[in-house]
Amino acid sequence: MNSVLQPLVSLWAQYASHPAVLLTLFALASILMIWRLHAMENKGFEGTVLGTLIMPYCSGFANLVFAFVMSRSGGKGTLVVENALVNNVTNLTLILGLTALLSTQAPAMAGKGGKAGKASDVYRIYRLDLLFTLIALFLFTGTLWALAKDGVLDFYDGVVLVGLFVFWQILHVFEVLKTNVRKNRRIHWSIVIDFALIGVCAWCIYQSVDHLVQWVESSPSRYIGTAQLGWLSGMLMVLPNALLALYFASKHRQDIVVSSQVGDGHMCIPMCLGLFALSDSIAVPGFFELGVLVIAGAGTIHFFFHRRIRSSAPTGGRGAARGLRLLHDPRS
Repeated sequence: MNSVLQPLVSLWAQYASHPAVLLTLFALASILMIWRLHAMENKGFEGTVLGTLIMPYCSGFANLVFAFVMSRSGGKGTLVVENALVNNVTNLTLILGLTALLSTQAPAMAGKGGKAGKASDVYRIYRLDLLFTLIALFLFTGTLWALAKDGVLDFYDGVVLVGLFVFWQILHVFEVLKTNVRKNRRIHWSIVIDFALIGVCAWCIYQSVDHLVQWVESSPSRYIGTAQLGWLSGMLMVLPNALLALYFASKHRQDIVVSSQVGDGHMCIPMCLGLFALSDSIAVPGFFELGVLVIAGAGTIHFFFHRRIRSSAPTGGRGAARGLRLLHDPRS
């Protein structure tokens, strides 16, 4: 038996640290997470709550791992800032822009096959939830900008940032509980299995990110090295966000698409930066204010296009669908 396993073990040890294998592991773990997340929607989590409460931990877990790996070596807070800014700017511009162009139909809505009033209610709730999530984006980004005005994010700044994120998550936990009470519904027991699978995926993502960081830091290439690590990691960790967005866009669930991308941004700012600041001070880089301005500008555009739709929802399922399509398809 050992004679059979020994070659397989040696073969794995030889290729396990290859960047192509690590990238494949990262992508497969992300896809498995998406599969189980979609199943959770029928088990007590739905719509924008799923996008803001559960998905950011999955799509943004790699960013948390990156912040943890960087904190072990110390003095690399600038790379974490680069990672967070690249991630959030890409989410709010490239990913949401692409899904708006690719998704030409309205999101599936709970009241589509029922009464027109129910569809209008779903539309109003969807719109209010997204506006609330975008307001949180402005709050978190503005707080970070204010705390960074002295040029350093220290331990106490980290306490404020992490505290804000924890309070935001508690709000959504109670929202889930209230929704389930109103609908006389319990969270299904099988969700434990889903969380276990997501935990396995999280471990795979941790291993792949950890080894990829080591590979980049030891690379002899002048174009791939520690100096580019923040930007490279930010672009890599956009991959789970893109997969989430494209998958739910194909299901015509733009409510989940937008809330998951904005929610993933909350994972980076304030959570990742706050956690890193708890262990090591961050010297704010020169490009920080530009990144914050881009994030605030993109968030303002999203808020404006949601806000410009009249306060009263369009009447009937078709009117509500057209209103939602206007948000995400400029050709409508």
